[in-house]
Amino acid sequence: MTQKFPTHADVVVIGGGIIGCSTAYHLARDHKLKVVLLEQNRLTSGSTWHAAGLVGQLRSSASITQVLKYSVDLYKKLDAETGLATGWKMSGCLRLATNENRWIEYKRLATTAKSFGMEMHLLSPADVKKMWPLMNVDDLVGASYLPTDGQASPSDIAQSLAKGARMHGAQLIEGARVTSFDIVEGRVIAINTTLGKISCEKIVNCGGQWARQIGVMAGVSVPLQPVKHQYLITEKIDGLSPAAATIRDPDRRTYFKEEVGGLVFGGYEPNPIAWTQGDVPDDFEFQLFDDDWDHFEQHMGEAMARVPALQKTGIKKMINGPESFTPDGNFILGAAPELKNFFVGAGFNAFGIASGGGAGWVLADWVASGEAPMDLWVVDIRRFSDLHKDRAWTSERTLEAYGKHYSIGFPHEEYQSGRPRIVSPLYDRLKNLNACFGSKLGWERPNWFAPKSVEPRDIYSMGRQNWFAAVGEEHKCVRERVGIFDQSSFAKYELRGKDAAQALSWICANTVDRPVGKLTYTQLLNSRGGIECDLTVARIAEDHFYIVTGTGFRTHDFAWIADHIKPGLDAKLTDITEAYGTLSVMGPNSRAVIQAVTSRDMSNAAFKFGEVKEIVIAGHKVGALRVTYVGELGWELHMPIAATGDVFDALMAAGRAYGVAPVGYRALESLRLEKGYRAWSSDITPNDTPLHAGLGWAVKMKTNQPFLGREAIEKISQMPLTKMLACFTTEREDIVLSGRETILRNGKFAGYLTSGGYGYTVANPIGFGYVRDAAGVTEDYLRDGNYLLVAANEIIKCNIHLEAVYDPKNERVKA
Repeated sequence: MTQKFPTHADVVVIGGGIIGCSTAYHLARDHKLKVVLLEQNRLTSGSTWHAAGLVGQLRSSASITQVLKYSVDLYKKLDAETGLATGWKMSGCLRLATNENRWIEYKRLATTAKSFGMEMHLLSPADVKKMWPLMNVDDLVGASYLPTDGQASPSDIAQSLAKGARMHGAQLIEGARVTSFDIVEGRVIAINTTLGKISCEKIVNCGGQWARQIGVMAGVSVPLQPVKHQYLITEKIDGLSPAAATIRDPDRRTYFKEEVGGLVFGGYEPNPIAWTQGDVPDDFEFQLFDDDWDHFEQHMGEAMARVPALQKTGIKKMINGPESFTPDGNFILGAAPELKNFFVGAGFNAFGIASGGGAGWVLADWVASGEAPMDLWVVDIRRFSDLHKDRAWTSERTLEAYGKHYSIGFPHEEYQSGRPRIVSPLYDRLKNLNACFGSKLGWERPNWFAPKSVEPRDIYSMGRQNWFAAVGEEHKCVRERVGIFDQSSFAKYELRGKDAAQALSWICANTVDRPVGKLTYTQLLNSRGGIECDLTVARIAEDHFYIVTGTGFRTHDFAWIADHIKPGLDAKLTDITEAYGTLSVMGPNSRAVIQAVTSRDMSNAAFKFGEVKEIVIAGHKVGALRVTYVGELGWELHMPIAATGDVFDALMAAGRAYGVAPVGYRALESLRLEKGYRAWSSDITPNDTPLHAGLGWAVKMKTNQPFLGREAIEKISQMPLTKMLACFTTEREDIVLSGRETILRNGKFAGYLTSGGYGYTVANPIGFGYVRDAAGVTEDYLRDGNYLLVAANEIIKCNIHLEAVYDPKNERVKA
């Protein structure tokens, strides 16, 4: 019986692969919405049908690990609901290590697994041989083993989800290709297809490799690149157990899984082949590319060296199909910043099967409520910017990310492709000062400055890296003299209009409706009280506010503010990032240096902490904000971008008498750790409220002013806190902390570090982390415990601190 084409839906999901089917299923099951899924060809016909089907769960993000764990839990039980098997097999997964750096990485991953509540074992080569007798283990240092990982049948999962969606009332329509969208005042009101028009409240683009071009129809940027990915299916292999664990052999860039008595194996080569930078053909249905044996040969040799039985095994088939990859190797979820009701779930980097169940779950919640249900920043579409609309740049960076799929995850590693893209006016000056640059959202930024005669180049390792001593000197310069940071990449916005103060008062948790010339540090909260943004707001005039936030949060924070300005208010938000340069002058001599180049009185009496004034340097008007992220006296100086060079030159010349030096972002990180300043996306996230993070002082609860998140904060304040952020220092000075190390309180699991590094002034590794207890956590509870950290699977003695380990009374900041 032919179903009638619908004319209206609450939500239209575009794409009938595993992500689209999962999203439709969860929207219908959990939120009881009227859902229509449109597939231009047939369900699973894009890339789902030819996916390899490996399912891993552990990621560096606790939230994404939770998403992947949900997938596994769903696949275990979905067939009981729908009657359609998913092919789920909990075979476990072995990850092989052939060198010491990889082994240290696995030790850290084992610690991360424990922090996230997952079982992970570290095995010897002999243990691996017992589990996988056909494997050559001669070159192994060891392996990690996650027993709850496994494999599944991609098409079977998608079809089971599709049936489940129908059972809960969703309508799934094949052969309906999207042709355009009707958009009115920033909202999609209808979707046009080859079968007719559907009016709708919300759109979810789960178009797979077509998601980019579907987005273009609506003016939405979805930065992904289809890449050709190959794997082989072999004939049966004698002695291969059907229960054999899946294998990831990253040092050989290959993976294996058992299938019908044989093996499926493929890999991630350093020289991948992009399919197209243009549109993917609409009729690319259940299709593959021609076999490319020359390109696959690099994997054949590695696979046969690992499993020698392959040398005498026949080949059933090669699969050479497109998979969608992204510029940073993470998938894309969430609310598109360009429209008010357009969501995206795409770019799954060949782990769409592992992600599918959980990604559909959280995306459905996001669509239904308008907010992400947890911290999903690492996959949030708003982590991108206009830079990613450049198809050639996105393709080049994506191919680099693909090539790094199995590379060792060294701390602080930078991408190299597509650079330099955006530079400040100081780029050449800083390069001549021996800066080693990193990149953030396209901006070249100095990470550290090498001493004379030393090449400014990162040498990556799992221990202390080659920049450690140089950064220590920069750190010392700021603590004892004065340093200048080029922070021109800061995201900067203006909010103007007679209702600007009213608009921000609702959005900001702290009081921003203050006199002209005042600066406010504030969080922006979601309805759960979680921290969505962490930024500063300066009042320039009654109807004019200047907002500064982190480089990487530019799109996200702008969208959050814009989305929450109440309708009808006279308040216009504008991104002015490229219009202004920013120099932060920090250290006990900062006042003397600035005073030497301006006639404005910079004394404490005339220019107090938290104030904003206009000064003149080198003939240019400069906005001076007295604020700090390093724990020293200092100012952020904001000037027209063209004046940045002149102002920098004047400050450097005047600062020579005071020991001035340029300082990079690595030192900034160590300085803020000592001072106890939180970093958004690690220490504070949408999962954390100001009360849990020790930032309750920055929330206007003593006023009667309403603000977004107030009700949640009021409820939380009336109950025992279940976690509190604290600082930890290790007794051993040589430990490298990078985050996710396990916190033990009185010998029991109590949480994990959210960030870590080294404090050069206090000569200690430093980490922040939430101590958790469902029964309640207080300051007395924190003080009463005995603490250990587990770092790279090693138990380390540590001390807890409830205040900053450096200058806890802020005396140097307010001098």
